[in-house]
Amino acid sequence: MKSPLSEIRQKDNLLNSITLDQLQVFEAAARHCSFTRAAEELFVTQPTVSMQVKHLAQAIGLPLFEQVGKRIYLTEAGKEVLHSCREIFQCLDRLETTIVDLKGMKQGKLRLAAVTTTKYFIPKLLKPFCKLYPGVKVALEFTNHEALLTRLNENLDDLYILSCPPNREDIEAKPFLDNPLVAIAPANHPFAKQHKLCLKNFAEEPLIVREEGSGTRKLVRQFFEQRGISPRINLELGSNEAIQQAVIDGLGLSVLSMHTLNCAEVRNQLAILDVDGFPIHRQWHVIFPKKKQLSITASTFLEYLLTETQQFSTDNDNPMQTVKTLWVQS
Repeated sequence: MKSPLSEIRQKDNLLNSITLDQLQVFEAAARHCSFTRAAEELFVTQPTVSMQVKHLAQAIGLPLFEQVGKRIYLTEAGKEVLHSCREIFQCLDRLETTIVDLKGMKQGKLRLAAVTTTKYFIPKLLKPFCKLYPGVKVALEFTNHEALLTRLNENLDDLYILSCPPNREDIEAKPFLDNPLVAIAPANHPFAKQHKLCLKNFAEEPLIVREEGSGTRKLVRQFFEQRGISPRINLELGSNEAIQQAVIDGLGLSVLSMHTLNCAEVRNQLAILDVDGFPIHRQWHVIFPKKKQLSITASTFLEYLLTETQQFSTDNDNPMQTVKTLWVQS
């Protein structure tokens, strides 16, 4: 039986042997199940990740990962360390929030996660906010819809921006900006000059869509399912720019957020089609867990976002006007 003194010495040795850097590297490696992806996220080399994890395992006295084939998995000890890691980081986050609140908006950190399509307007909305509060450091992560919800579940950010908020009672969702989805074709396509085009005729053309996990793809799928129509999906691509170029090259038609058409050169090569049911009227939302205590920095940005975007309302007959106004004023 260990004496109380030996237990105290063991705890002291553990505290003296573990660093926050090791825990941060381990958490990233455990979350990605990859040393390579952890290294990319933390901007360090893979050998650095391997070394930090090795030192942490030596301090714990048990292996934290096991390798099966080419993949790595957490051991039981690794799972326990990961759980403790996240508790430690959450405590540090609460401490940081408290300190920032005491200092006010002179200093602070704002962590945002947003779906990739928002990259066309979120930086423009952030610019005046950063001028108002130059002491605030902003960390902005762009990812697809599915990965964003994973970040939400892991509580990695303060606020999350997307167009399809999850239908969950534990989530607060606030709409702040219109997100019209439009049907597009090459400028020289026969549909470009037609008015009141039948949706069924549009769906018979080859359709280019975003990858699985994309919010835009989810909205488009719901739109056609509600009308009992199965479109001809011809091509899946992982970015809005790739879809635009594929449409310009004549590989098919597509449905994209109006916000993606922010380049005059691209707009000149594309036609926004007059199709029955379009534009699809959706909104961008900012979401966060209801039980989450937002820092003064996050609360201030949330209020700013909701207030600043009130001036950009969509004209249903001319949805392009909204995004043009946003581009000009931002």
